[in-house]
Amino acid sequence: MNREKIIFCWSGGKDSALALNRILRDERYEVVSLLTTCNEHFQRVSMHGVRLELLDAQAEAIGLTLEKVFVSQRSSNEEYQQKMSACLLANKTRGVTGCVFGDIFLEDLKRWREENLARVGLHGIFPLWKIDSRELIREFITLGFGSVICCVNDAYLGEDAVGRNINAEFIASLPAEVDVCGENGEFHSFAFAGPVFKQPVRFKVGEKVYRPVEVTHPSASNSAYVCPSGPRRTKGFWFCDLLPDTN
Repeated sequence: MNREKIIFCWSGGKDSALALNRILRDERYEVVSLLTTCNEHFQRVSMHGVRLELLDAQAEAIGLTLEKVFVSQRSSNEEYQQKMSACLLANKTRGVTGCVFGDIFLEDLKRWREENLARVGLHGIFPLWKIDSRELIREFITLGFGSVICCVNDAYLGEDAVGRNINAEFIASLPAEVDVCGENGEFHSFAFAGPVFKQPVRFKVGEKVYRPVEVTHPSASNSAYVCPSGPRRTKGFWFCDLLPDTN
């Protein structure tokens, strides 16, 4: 059977790892490479704040080629779309016809991705789409994945959450309004072990850093903005700097 050639939009987090695990076991697909958007200024994964050295270590442990799309520190949608389209078109010339994402239930985001893909003649594949978050996180933990919280939205979680491993204890500690997969942007993670990795990615937990948001909501008087996913005001994000462990 001829398998469809696809690329995987890889964030490095738990949802990506779980979606990749499903795709690698689906005989309909051949994953050509991983694809990640990176901040050119900070040399880190956009939003997650993970160092590129650890991203490379993930790809090596998975055994797939990693493509990086670099965007500027304050990238506009136009810049993102232009650079991503160029990368997707280059992959299309290699026979790639689809791109995989780990989205779960954000309709607007899924529609935006599909519209961007359609412009270059590709289609989206969403292996986790509309599956209950609690079912997914149980599957993630049961399969033996290891993942650490690398970023949290301060409207939902605090400094104490970053640097924690995602396990049953962590999930039980989450406030009721926080999605257990962080699908609304409440938290982001770094996957370091599990069935998609040939060996665990070694890292050390570094310092915790708070970064206030740079976008000011017109109705706010305190430089806070309304998180697109909900009514809470986000003033900033806590990051945990994860360091490569070469020892």
